[in-house]
Amino acid sequence: QDAEVVRTRDPQRLAECDVVVDVGGEYDPERHRYDHHQRSFTQSMRSLRPDKPWTTKLSSAGLVYCHFGSQILAGLLGQPEDGPVVAALYDKLYENFVEEIDAIDNGIAQAEGEPRYALTTTLSARVGHLNPRWNDPDQDTEVG
Repeated sequence: QDAEVVRTRDPQRLAECDVVVDVGGEYDPERHRYDHHQRSFTQSMRSLRPDKPWTTKLSSAGLVYCHFGSQILAGLLGQPEDGPVVAALYDKLYENFVEEIDAIDNGIAQAEGEPRYALTTTLSARVGHLNPRWNDPDQDTEVG
């Protein structure tokens, strides 16, 4: 809640951070390091959670979701983390939103024939919805 968000690639600054996401070149959940930009990185939801079927290589967003998604959903819903509601929502949210982010971030094509994952939205489209309409008299994109 009172976290300070720091945007940097400076290794010295990153070493001071409690959590590092999408930079730093290391995946180490024990130390809260969630980067997927190493040549050796091949983790998928299935490799980290063998009870899950998805084999798409995880992005940093997917890593964070994999490790904290159930906990966050449980808190938001007021449901037990290991309960059926959280489990069903966790799977649906991964399959219909996060997996697409993982795939696009890792350059995985949706199909070579049969689609590998569902394409239900794109981040570009979602960001575009935040912009003013083309005919809106106020074109300030910084207005919330």
